[in-house]
Amino acid sequence: MSLVYVIDAYNIINHRAFSRHIPGCAKDARMALIDFIKTKRPCGNLKANRAILVFDGYGGLPLERGNVGVEVIFSREETADNYIKRLLEASGNPKNILVVSDDKEVRFYAKDAGAGPLSVDEFVMPKPKAKDKYDSDLKAELTYSEVDKINRELKKIWLE
Repeated sequence: MSLVYVIDAYNIINHRAFSRHIPGCAKDARMALIDFIKTKRPCGNLKANRAILVFDGYGGLPLERGNVGVEVIFSREETADNYIKRLLEASGNPKNILVVSDDKEVRFYAKDAGAGPLSVDEFVMPKPKAKDKYDSDLKAELTYSEVDKINRELKKIWLE
């Protein structure tokens, strides 16, 4: 199942977590956001998933070309928040959409529509994943004789 990340772009750019941790953000924040999405991959694999960056206002051509998996939209006369809401309304399957914004109204709207809301902090600085107990990093450190001894003890406890 591929996911679509609908991102309130200026909401991320103006957030302290983005500007503090992303190099080159001061020069061209919009390109820094696109580079962040391509290199840090908070949206996962861009061949499978899509990122839709919604900017307020009118934009320039350099952002709109050559960004595979990243679609750049400028909302023109309406706000990015309203544009995001319209995208959710028009969506056939909002379950596959994650909306990234710190605007509470947008996040509540996304949740009501059936999409998944994400805060900017969750998007920019995701929590590290806990290691699964069956992770390949874990290896059995018991010898065959130790395993046999444990099995014999368990048989005594459970079968006798």
